[in-house]
Amino acid sequence: MDEGLLRALVPQVITALLRRGADFASAEDAVQEALIDALRTWPTDPPRDPRAWLTTAAVHRLTDAARSEVARRRREERVDEEPEPGPTEQADDTLLLLFLCASPELSPTSAVALTLRAVAGLTTREIADAFLVPEATMAQRISRAKATLRDRRLDAPADVAVVLHVLHLAYTTGHQGSDERHDLAREAIRLTRQLVLASPEPEVRGLLALMLLHHARHRARVVDGRLVPLDEQDRALWDRAEVAEGVRILQGALGEHRRGRFQVEAAIAALHDDAATSGETDWPQILSWYDELLALSVDPVRDDPAAVLSRAVAVGHVLGASAGLLEVERVGPELKGRHRVDATRAYLLRLAGDLPAAAEAYARAAERCTSTLERDHLVRQAALAQAAGPAGHVNGT
Repeated sequence: MDEGLLRALVPQVITALLRRGADFASAEDAVQEALIDALRTWPTDPPRDPRAWLTTAAVHRLTDAARSEVARRRREERVDEEPEPGPTEQADDTLLLLFLCASPELSPTSAVALTLRAVAGLTTREIADAFLVPEATMAQRISRAKATLRDRRLDAPADVAVVLHVLHLAYTTGHQGSDERHDLAREAIRLTRQLVLASPEPEVRGLLALMLLHHARHRARVVDGRLVPLDEQDRALWDRAEVAEGVRILQGALGEHRRGRFQVEAAIAALHDDAATSGETDWPQILSWYDELLALSVDPVRDDPAAVLSRAVAVGHVLGASAGLLEVERVGPELKGRHRVDATRAYLLRLAGDLPAAAEAYARAAERCTSTLERDHLVRQAALAQAAGPAGHVNGT
């Protein structure tokens, strides 16, 4: 059973049902039930045309649920009369559904969840595991999202920026988790590749480049259940072919001179990936790119605090840890209780050689962190800084 094929077919079949007049919730439910039938019958009786089989099975599910015999006949007639779409139309179906799921009417979390369910073909349990919530909670979230889109047309205008935001969130959800959640990152990359084929916008390619340049490091990021910071990773484990592809895509996007945040973030990632060792990282150029990234925001301290913190690290490497610590203080008071602020401060304090203060900051960050993987890492860093003592030295995070 080719699960990759099934997931690729899901948006095509859902879109076919939407074109026949089904509402989003009924179409998605019918396809999920058809997938269950496929998993039960295909291993012993594989179809010659999987897409046609799934479409027919899903329409039958809709038919069974219909209360009217007339409605049943009309659905069956539409199935019999509609010609099979070609490859281009199938790709367009996926993109249409992707734009529908990324509707601005949905919250970002709901849009990501619905995209992973309807477009990527993940189960509710898989999505719940990715978001670390109970399956029942995720089922309700998805159900509400489908209800919100009940009357929205398949071809309703959509904003590419919203779609990119949803895809980026989906990728980040998978990338920042453990290996069990990494399939979400791969699905986000697959969907972004499809969007690249249909959109000329350089930011679309910028997002794909960013994903690839981060994804290239995933085998070295978590080892034996432990988070390994970038400067301690075994770079021999990085996927150099994926790095090369990301750089090539990024160069093409930058060549159009219409820079956006994903292109700039990809350029920063490329500089990290290009360094043979952490000591060879081109921090001055990285700092320059962070300056350009923050220039894209009207109020970067409020709108992009993560970039402000990352820039502070770059400042620490270029101008000294004390200068970096001053940059951390730019973060607004409403964010100073967040664990990433303490973690960044701890890193710079360690860079300055103030290990007791670094240990305290790491401990505060660990207390405030909600990710088990990251919290364990912060606890270890606090212990290492504490053990090293005032005169000790520990390599950077």
